[in-house]
Amino acid sequence: MCRLFQFNAIWPAALIFMISGRAASAALPSSGVGIHGTWELLLNNTGVVAMHMVLTHLDTVLMFDQTEAGRSGYWLCEDHHRRVRCAPNSTDSRCWAHSIEYNIATNTIRPLTLKTDTWCSSGALLSNGTLLETGGNNNGFRRIRYFRPCPDEQCDWTESDTSLSDHRWYASNQILPDDDRVIVVGGKGAFSYEFVPKRSHKEGAFELPFLHHTYNQAEKGDNLYPFLHLSSDGNLFIFANQDSILFDYRRGNVIKTFPQLPGNGSRSYPGTGSSVMLPLNHEDNFKEVEIMICGGGAPGAFRAARRGNFLGALTSCGRMVITSDTPNWSMEEMPAPRLLNDMLILPTGHILIINGASRGSAGWNCAESPSLVPYLYDPRRVVGERFSMMPATNVARMYHSSAILLPDGRVLVAGSNPHQNYTFTKVEYPTELRLQAFVPYYMGQFFDDIRPANLLITYRNGKEGARYGEEFSIVFELRKRPSIVVEFNAYAPPFTTHSISMNQRMLRLKCVSMRSRGGSVRAIVVAPPSPIVAPSGYYLLTVVNGGIPSKAQWVRFINA
Repeated sequence: MCRLFQFNAIWPAALIFMISGRAASAALPSSGVGIHGTWELLLNNTGVVAMHMVLTHLDTVLMFDQTEAGRSGYWLCEDHHRRVRCAPNSTDSRCWAHSIEYNIATNTIRPLTLKTDTWCSSGALLSNGTLLETGGNNNGFRRIRYFRPCPDEQCDWTESDTSLSDHRWYASNQILPDDDRVIVVGGKGAFSYEFVPKRSHKEGAFELPFLHHTYNQAEKGDNLYPFLHLSSDGNLFIFANQDSILFDYRRGNVIKTFPQLPGNGSRSYPGTGSSVMLPLNHEDNFKEVEIMICGGGAPGAFRAARRGNFLGALTSCGRMVITSDTPNWSMEEMPAPRLLNDMLILPTGHILIINGASRGSAGWNCAESPSLVPYLYDPRRVVGERFSMMPATNVARMYHSSAILLPDGRVLVAGSNPHQNYTFTKVEYPTELRLQAFVPYYMGQFFDDIRPANLLITYRNGKEGARYGEEFSIVFELRKRPSIVVEFNAYAPPFTTHSISMNQRMLRLKCVSMRSRGGSVRAIVVAPPSPIVAPSGYYLLTVVNGGIPSKAQWVRFINA
């Protein structure tokens, strides 16, 4: 937050909002206004199901699924790598794209080449913007891949010469504070964790008893794709099934065992709820860490769905301050049951709960009754006033769908394929290749007078980023006088798959001064104190004035 330091011009009368305490959502229209957001159809055919999706710092989006799915929606007339002659009716996977890059500005796609199977894999963005992608199925079980985005759009996937130590199918990734090191946790049949890169060629995988304890044999897991969050003390929060621990990954020790999340059923795959770490705040030096987990599958949901019995999903959400001396779950109810849902932090600090179904489980043909209505959740309101219902989509987004936040504030929504292959006819929920954007309320023209515009970020001494604890400047334009308090939020874009937004985090940065001249405002903001708080890399920086966010600009936090 930042308070206006000085006026050097006369500003017109303005809407002034306090952004503190329960007044944080002052700019959010009440239900009577009816301005909650809209849906846009961007493309009728992305060619590839967005089983996995991630935003790059060059404002493109990677989408990919599994190479063994056979025909996709993007026919390659000739595979230039293998020189395979491809007929339009071929079922050879080499004749069909299974990864694309979407250009946000031009609303176009281009095919990419995957050499190994990325089915149900995991990923993390490194400090230079490269996507590290790990695991998958069959010939992708132990593979490590990279995609480094490039301005000329000539780049493609590359595969590492090194391999993972264990098979990693349905595993999770977390970027760590030290030099682009990533921890990979779990996977089907893998009760262990390992690091990429390794410290030496002798380093392998390390057993994690917690994954044995949370494994449900009857449900084929219930602890796959565990939720991972890097805490403010440098340790790792790991949640699987209904249980969670704080884990010192450097020494391999469990620091703390948390209370079990109340309620029957599982929150992890194939139960598949979702989790988010609520925004960290400079006011407590980013120390307090609160985790929120919503939705999931009923007890026995996966087995029941395989028999055609789709049990109702869970309705509950739990919040817990994991840095508290006495951590405990605080429970509340969503407006309706939900699983297979994505949870995204919006530029305002609200949480968007989107996609999913109200009955069944993850897995092929294991869910029904799509959840078409997104929920907006305000963490700073009191229980009973936190959920708002947004406009419904007309597209079912269930198993193998994804959602990510875009720099302009929209939410990109894609995917959904409950079938083993691409299936478009004679099924209730066909493979979905339409690409949509959910446009939240805050993008409405009604708010343009108080929306910061044309952000310009300047680092000290012309460097390529802000060092930890270092001040940098943000210049922006306003039509009207700024609010009494303005927020500066930095957002790490996640790797999303199977309702998990890996490495997603938001930080409310400290502003030390703010001056205005004419319609221009210049703020001095402080970078996070360490890579524990914010691992090195690219973040979306948004200025929030009166609860209304600007379009984001990329900021980079770097080590000295």
